[in-house]
Amino acid sequence: KMTSLGLDIDDDLVYRNMKSILDTAEKHRIMVTIDMEDEQRCQKTLDIFKEMKSQYEYVSTVLQAYLYRTEKDLDDLNELQPFLRLVKGAYKESAEVAYPNKKDVDQNYQKLIEKQLLTGNYTAIATHDDQMIEFTKNIVKKHNIPTSQFEFQMLYGMRSETQQALVQEGYQMRVYTPYGREWYGYYMRRLAERPANIAFALKGMTRK
Repeated sequence: KMTSLGLDIDDDLVYRNMKSILDTAEKHRIMVTIDMEDEQRCQKTLDIFKEMKSQYEYVSTVLQAYLYRTEKDLDDLNELQPFLRLVKGAYKESAEVAYPNKKDVDQNYQKLIEKQLLTGNYTAIATHDDQMIEFTKNIVKKHNIPTSQFEFQMLYGMRSETQQALVQEGYQMRVYTPYGREWYGYYMRRLAERPANIAFALKGMTRK
């Protein structure tokens, strides 16, 4: 998250910190994903990503389906041939900038998944939603998209059997694991950001 690197403090600070991380990532060929935060920080985060992408290979970022602006952002980034992580979005935003209804978010998420996959750029579909998983499977089969071009991503401890099943079916699966001494605070903040996250977490932990 760019705020952890000084986004709200000083531009030079966040750029220095990001370059320090990416210098090491390039050396070891490790992909670094710039996470997306609330809508107010979206443009600044994308500006940083574009600048870093012009200098480094191993850098990616995240786009959130619940923001109205996201399809245009995806189109604007296409020339960079980016590795993009697509999510629905977890922050509480106003209806002025984000779709307030789940149905609209889901429809936009599907549109983004298909559009990004068809660009040929590497795509991470970060979801625990069976509907989105099946949608992705159908799209890649319809367009003969190789499994090497995309991956599914889920949180550690949620939908474990589904994760294993996807791997057995030949799909790539990445499991996201918060770590360090502040892991508990991270989870609590994620749940507090949006009340619907609590129900989502409970549902995910009790489903296979």
